[in-house]
Amino acid sequence: GISPRTIRYYDEIDLLKPARVSASGYRLYGQAEVDRLQQILFYRALGVELKKIKRLISAPSFDELAALKEHRTKLLAKRRQVDLLIANVEKTIALKEGKITMSDQEKFAAFKQNMITENEEKYGAEIRAEYGDKTIDQANAALKNMTAEQYAQWQQLGKEVLETLKMAMATGEPASPLAQKTADLHRQWLNYAWGHYDKAAHAGLARMYVADPRFTAYYDDQVQPGAAEFLRDAILIYTGVNQ
Repeated sequence: GISPRTIRYYDEIDLLKPARVSASGYRLYGQAEVDRLQQILFYRALGVELKKIKRLISAPSFDELAALKEHRTKLLAKRRQVDLLIANVEKTIALKEGKITMSDQEKFAAFKQNMITENEEKYGAEIRAEYGDKTIDQANAALKNMTAEQYAQWQQLGKEVLETLKMAMATGEPASPLAQKTADLHRQWLNYAWGHYDKAAHAGLARMYVADPRFTAYYDDQVQPGAAEFLRDAILIYTGVNQ
C-alpha cells in the first residue's frame, strides 16, 4: 500500500534502504525491511515526523517489541479519544434536535474534552514522547477537573503571557524585568495544567516552542516574529537552565 514515490523518498533520506538493488535497478526488500516499514507507518499514523522516526528506529537501543506495545497503547488511547468525541457530537446533535437537554456544566465538560482531543491529535505524539504518558494524562485530568472559574482564570493568564511578551520584546532583553515577568506568568499558566512546577520541564517546553514549527508559529503569529525564541530565552534565564 506504499507508493513507489514514497519508497524512493525513504531510500533517499536513508530511512528505509533496500536489502539490495538488482542488476536492472529494481529495489529489492526482505523481511527486515518490511518490518522496518511497518514501524515507520505506525509512527506516521501517530503523527511523528520522519526525522524523529529515523532517529528513533535507528538508535542502537531501539526495541521493536517494546515499540509495538507502545504503538498499541497509544492507538488504544487515540481510539478512546475518538469514541469520546463521537459521543459528544452525537449528544450535541440530539440536543440541537430537541431530543435531550444539556446543562451548562455538561456543555462545559464536553468543550474541555474536545479541547483535549484536538490537542492530542495535533501534538500528542510529540509531547508524550518528550514528557511521558503519565505527565500528559495528569495534565489532561487537571483540565477536565477545572471549574468554569478556574478555566476563565487560566485563559486570562494565557492572554497576559502574550500581552506581556509583546511588551518585553520591545526591550530586546530576555533578562529584562518585563521578560522575566512573562516567564513567571508562563509558569503560573502551566501550573493550572501541571499541578506542580519543575524547572527542567519548563525549560524543556520552552525549547520545544522553538524546535517544533507548530509551537513557533503559534507564538510568532499571536505576538510577532521571533516571539517563541524570545520566550524560550526568557524562560531559560528564569529557570536557570540556560545551557
